[in-house]
Amino acid sequence: MLDLLKTFAGCPVGALHQLVLPHVTLILYPSADTVVILDASTLELVRVLTFAEIYPGTQHLDRTISCVAVDSAMKVIVASMDMHIAAWSLSGNNTWRIHSSISLQDSDPVKTLDCRSGLLSVGSQNGLSVYTLILENDLLTWSKKWEARVATPSLVKFAPTLAFIATTSHHDNLVRLYSTTSGRLVQGIPHSRPVTDLMWRFSQASRSDDPALYTITSDSTLRIFLPVIDAPHRLQLHASLDLFSSLPFLTAAKLGSYPRKSTVVWLDKEVVRRTIKAVLASATEDAGPQVKRLREIDEEGWDLFVRALGDGSILVSAVANIDRRPPTLIRQFALSHTSLNVLSQLPSHLYLLPHPDAATLTMVTSTPLATFESAGLRLNAKGLDRLPHEESKIRRLVRTPAGRGVAVVRADGGEVWRVIEGGSQLTRGRRWSNADHVVVLDGGRLLATYSSETSVLTLHSKPISTLTVPSITDLFSAPSKTAHECIVGLTSDSAIVYIYIDSNPNPTLRLHSQNNLPLAQPPKLIIPVDPMSWSRDSSLEEHDTLLSISDDGELSFWIAEEGTSSGWKCTGKVKTGRKNFSLASCSSAKKSVLVVRLPDGEELTVWDSKESEFASGLEHRRIFSTSEHINDLDWTSTPDNQSILAVGFTHHVELLCQQRKTYFNDDPAWAICWKVDIRNYISYPICDSIWLANGSFLIAANHQLFLFGQTALQKDQEPLFQYVARHNGPLEDYHPQMLLQCLLWGKVELVKQIIVALSLVVKTIHADPTQDFHWNAFPVEQYLRSQHVISNIKPSKRYNFLFSTPRENSLPDETVFSRHMVETLIEQLEMQPLPHLTPNEHAHLLVLIQTTLEIEEQRRALDPNGLRYVISMRSFYILNRRVTSDPSSPRSNGAIPRSTGWRERLRYRDMIWAFHSESQGLLLSTSTAACNGRMLWSDARALGVFIWLSSVESLKTHMEVIARNEYMAGDNRDPTACSLFYFALGKVKLVHGLWKQAAWHKEQTIMLKFLANDFSQPKWKTAALKNAYALRGKQRFEYAAAFFLLGGSLKDAVHVCLRNLSDFQLAIALARVVEGGSDGPVLRDILHSTVIPTAFREGNRWLGSWAFWMLNRRDLAVRILVTPLRDIADALDIQVAEIGEPHYDDPSLALLFSQLRSKTLQTAKGTSEISGYSEFNFVLQIARVFCRMGCHALALDLVRSWSFERPSISVIAPTEPPPTPYATLRRSFVLDPKLRRRSSIMIDMDIASATSTRKVSPDRSFVRVPAQETIKEESDLLARKAGLGSLLKSAKQDVQVPEFSMDSFSFV
Repeated sequence: MLDLLKTFAGCPVGALHQLVLPHVTLILYPSADTVVILDASTLELVRVLTFAEIYPGTQHLDRTISCVAVDSAMKVIVASMDMHIAAWSLSGNNTWRIHSSISLQDSDPVKTLDCRSGLLSVGSQNGLSVYTLILENDLLTWSKKWEARVATPSLVKFAPTLAFIATTSHHDNLVRLYSTTSGRLVQGIPHSRPVTDLMWRFSQASRSDDPALYTITSDSTLRIFLPVIDAPHRLQLHASLDLFSSLPFLTAAKLGSYPRKSTVVWLDKEVVRRTIKAVLASATEDAGPQVKRLREIDEEGWDLFVRALGDGSILVSAVANIDRRPPTLIRQFALSHTSLNVLSQLPSHLYLLPHPDAATLTMVTSTPLATFESAGLRLNAKGLDRLPHEESKIRRLVRTPAGRGVAVVRADGGEVWRVIEGGSQLTRGRRWSNADHVVVLDGGRLLATYSSETSVLTLHSKPISTLTVPSITDLFSAPSKTAHECIVGLTSDSAIVYIYIDSNPNPTLRLHSQNNLPLAQPPKLIIPVDPMSWSRDSSLEEHDTLLSISDDGELSFWIAEEGTSSGWKCTGKVKTGRKNFSLASCSSAKKSVLVVRLPDGEELTVWDSKESEFASGLEHRRIFSTSEHINDLDWTSTPDNQSILAVGFTHHVELLCQQRKTYFNDDPAWAICWKVDIRNYISYPICDSIWLANGSFLIAANHQLFLFGQTALQKDQEPLFQYVARHNGPLEDYHPQMLLQCLLWGKVELVKQIIVALSLVVKTIHADPTQDFHWNAFPVEQYLRSQHVISNIKPSKRYNFLFSTPRENSLPDETVFSRHMVETLIEQLEMQPLPHLTPNEHAHLLVLIQTTLEIEEQRRALDPNGLRYVISMRSFYILNRRVTSDPSSPRSNGAIPRSTGWRERLRYRDMIWAFHSESQGLLLSTSTAACNGRMLWSDARALGVFIWLSSVESLKTHMEVIARNEYMAGDNRDPTACSLFYFALGKVKLVHGLWKQAAWHKEQTIMLKFLANDFSQPKWKTAALKNAYALRGKQRFEYAAAFFLLGGSLKDAVHVCLRNLSDFQLAIALARVVEGGSDGPVLRDILHSTVIPTAFREGNRWLGSWAFWMLNRRDLAVRILVTPLRDIADALDIQVAEIGEPHYDDPSLALLFSQLRSKTLQTAKGTSEISGYSEFNFVLQIARVFCRMGCHALALDLVRSWSFERPSISVIAPTEPPPTPYATLRRSFVLDPKLRRRSSIMIDMDIASATSTRKVSPDRSFVRVPAQETIKEESDLLARKAGLGSLLKSAKQDVQVPEFSMDSFSFV
């Protein structure tokens, strides 16, 4: 998603070094206190070796690496700084590791190095020394072999045979040869000019002890020294190549006008031979003269030399017969001369290196650093010119509001870079020397600096504009509707200085305003709101500019407001309760992040600006250990305004994006979508990191810059913005989460249309796999149409004649939802899953398609709530099955797949749907079938069967089924496994009979004797209770509960289930079966003492609503869905010790509320005690949850179709004659449309005791209410109470009429 696009690691000053590996050629050069390693063919960064890795004390010193050497045989890089020498080696997995180190004595600085085959030659200020590599105590160390006091060497080179060392010095023009073994001076070779470079030539064709020496002097003349025949240890001059010997005199004379005439280099014969042989191998027999010349070069063994000329041309020369004897046969000639201006400028150094393609060479020049392919000299990559100040350490990065320019603040000034080529490249801009604060404007074209010493703000324009301002502690730029962006400064007393840049005609600074935020207490921190997403918007006044944070962690958002005394207006507040925060940042979408120091680490929290009684604003919380110190926070935004947070650590940056809320997994609201780790490139810590335009990300470490961008170099990756949009943007119509919500909210016909459209697309791809998947989104209007969950009208069959049979189509219609179409679609999806669906989502898509088919075929059997339960139940089993599924299941192509985990039970939400269903018999059979026909207690608990079953007879019957299955589950047929359930049913004799068959059990005899007694007698009840206590002491809790039931103590059995087994569902099942109903005292005690406190502690409104419904407090069952839990707790007659998070993150809460609010008189009473303002905020919260789930169309449908009407009555005029009792009832209930759709309303309360349980609404001063809307909660409440009272009064009168038939009402 984010790949390294460009590095700015400094440019080489002098010669380059190369390391040829089997598959790549590396070039190396020192830059400040690092060694930069690049790929020679592309100039891509491979690694930056830092001297501080080996000598940490040098990290904060302003020192540079003086020289570098490479041992190609051992793959070792050696570098020196002052008197210290560090070495790194390349391991087998292409990782650079610390090799060894050495420090010279007497503060003798190193001037030059050479390393070959375990020998290290060091030229220092005081002389020349040679070291050998040894292994001492399992550590590689360097042992000094000898040391000689000589003129300070400038170059040191080992001979290929390691017999000699050639050195040069800046003090004279001599090339000195020393014996490697003794350090004795063997020969001094004088030159007419200073020697700038030397190299040893070694050829397998010559004798191993006859190396040749090439030297290059300052006039670009290359001299060839060969051994003397009768004195092979001495070298003499045999040939020289200068400009005039290589070119015609007139051509060479023309180059005299250039400041630098030429640069010459010898081509390594081994490298050239490899390339020539590869070219000849691919050449045809009738090749042209160029191929014939290459064959001649290969056969004759010529030495080739390349000379770059001042006019930009390149000359290739050859020297023949160097390996022959006598050396007088040496001859030289020119091979080719390119046209002019092949090179843009004459380089100081030129190299021809191996290329991954054997038939090609890589040409590298320095300086400027550039790489070419030998075929046509095509430029592959080019570095920047070296600027010495760019080797200064970076302090921080400052960008423009839109991220199109960035200022790099260094220890001694800094420079501006502009973002070009869509964010994939940076280009240099202007530079400044000294400043305390810097802002960059207008995409990097303008720069402003502030000096604390003079309190002067300087705009670096033409001409320069200055402005004296108060003492500023922070400075940043902000978008403006004028031609230039504005500058905002913060003073030490929290005043805000607003500065405009006028254009009349040149940019000029102008102080616009200076004032403080209208706060009672000065804020602890004021930071700018990141303008990355809206800085390009024309309506800038609609967006916040500043975020202030108080000492107690209250966030306040501010926008500039003209014409007021303060100049600033607060647009919202969020109470975080966080103190002692160390870092804070705010995004364009008003997402705020706080970092708080804790004793055990750091807490990172992400907050949304929309705070209400239904949402605290907290979206994400994560604790980082003390080893993970957060150094930096920065936001960016995608084109669709999705926020991405970069959390910077010491060596890596984690990118967090908001995750779409899902019904399928319990994922966090924010998750890591990508991780940028620079330890693969450099060991230095990150100085700063910052987002730039187009999703580019810039990291600074030491003096280097690393530019990352949105590319997909690997097939399984995708650009960052696309990934974020896919994980948090609107869902496609066919996504299983969208289909699920549509089914839950009754849009079955729309789901069928989506499935039909999906089948057509999948069929097309199945027929032609080369086609890409493309989906045409459904219009939003289709989501806004009124639809029914299940239609009661089946499609009619067509007849041709009166007595004919229905006409069946011979071929199925693929545009009609049918079983054939669904089966074909599922088969094709199993073969080729849809892109970008996780394995869980793919499995859920298949089951939702299958479930929709069953809805269509069994439309008269399932009611809407039963359908919701069945969908959730099947999703539950799919989720658990995926955890243990085979590895051949479809895999997601996402960069970071969602995690999956085992779930022990259905959510209480799903159980409550079954509880309110009118087709529980079918749900029970469906649940049993999902358990393979044998439901055990673990299955019943997972599905909440004894929570949602209403019929007492069904409870008893199903408990007997579970008891039988528990007994049959094991191979041994253990009666203890089913005793608890059979004793609850009172079937002691049946258990006694089962013990008769358990001959294998060691307790058979004693149990047969004990169960033969009459447990209706107090004596044996007491005996059973004593055994129960004994079993509980032995921690046989389930069996102890069974004996408590045998002894007639249901309360003790329930106590064991709650305290020892932690299974309140088992306690409820026993209580409902033993007490024979849902109003027994033990059951009510369970609900009061366990279920309701659990619901409040976990913030589970579904469980609380069920508990209140079972307690016949259905007014509270409705209120708990909307009202804050603290208000409900205050209205209860039981003590609630702990209240958890409210969890208003389930849109089905609104669905259940819409069902229950007018179902009975009690629920109508509870609804009337919910203020219209609270219900309004509740609906908005549910709409926001829909958007978080990616179901934006359903959010629109919710706010568009929600009805806020309450039950009401029509007042009968007094002039009318007294109505009959039947007419009175018939005309009294003039209800809202929700009630009119019901055939009856349950009367489930004592009307005389219809008192309010709602207290006065608490003060919501922290909720910002728009000024133009004035909502009077109390008057709204009183009006509802009056209407409800009239309704209750009317109902009470009607119930007392004997002629009235009660058959029209449903009782519970």
